[in-house]
Amino acid sequence: MAGRERNVAIVGCGLIGRAWAAIFARAGWTVRLNDPHVSTLKAAPRLIRDELHALARHGLAEDPDGAVARVSVAGNLEEAVRDAEFVQENGPERAEDKRVIFAQLDKMAPKDALLVSSTSAITASRFTETLTGRARCLVGHPVNPPHLVPLVELCGAPWTSPEAIERARNIYREIGQVPVTINREINGFVLNRLQGALLAEAFRLVGEGYISAEDLDHTVKDGLGLRWSFLGPFETIELNAPGGIPDYCARYTGFYRELASAAAGPEVYQSPNVDQVIAAWPHQPTEERIAGLTLRRNERLAALAAHKSRQADRK
Repeated sequence: MAGRERNVAIVGCGLIGRAWAAIFARAGWTVRLNDPHVSTLKAAPRLIRDELHALARHGLAEDPDGAVARVSVAGNLEEAVRDAEFVQENGPERAEDKRVIFAQLDKMAPKDALLVSSTSAITASRFTETLTGRARCLVGHPVNPPHLVPLVELCGAPWTSPEAIERARNIYREIGQVPVTINREINGFVLNRLQGALLAEAFRLVGEGYISAEDLDHTVKDGLGLRWSFLGPFETIELNAPGGIPDYCARYTGFYRELASAAAGPEVYQSPNVDQVIAAWPHQPTEERIAGLTLRRNERLAALAAHKSRQADRK
């Protein structure tokens, strides 16, 4: 494939779509943007340029101006997907909207183009069943922000071809992401289910007065989060017992069974528990605070991504 132009269509140019555009452009792909909202589409090239230059400051993009030059705005959806090898859809998080968008993509995109949705919760079977080209459709769920957190969850419908999954997996690897394959459909995929389990317990612990909301956050970001940024849960338990995972299970299964028997359930998201958590959080969601948190998050994630990239280069 060396020397061949690689074309991707980014359909939907909000926060996630712009991040995908930066990722593909940084990797040398030609990127065409499309969005039905004129103001969103008009603002996208400048915001993508700014993001690429921010990545370059952290050593995460080698030639930001060259990458920017590979990004263009398409006049319409048909123009965006023409000659595309890959289509990354980032439309509204509603199944009915995705059915409409994917019907259009299936008719307009080249027959061998992969059609991939960034949806974070809607399984592909809910919006691709009636399509002629449904075998090439799948979910490629990123983690926000995708240009700094590389994981992508790949999840096909029952009719998605194994070849489509494998092609998508290879392409995401080529552009610097870390794809994982969900073997069969499940609501929320895997990352959100793991996050949901932790969040439910967090709501319960704060709501029932075991810990303050801010100290709960410190427990994750200055404890579990630091460890989990380099080690997954299975790697972690392998290192926490002399005999690895079998030894850990033998030692601690009883303890975790006891915890599981009193695990937080869906009621933790109901009042008065939610009200107690909201009351315990000492900050107001002002625009200034959210903007500051976003900037701080992105700076820290960029520094961590750069550090991990340097480590990988030394191996």
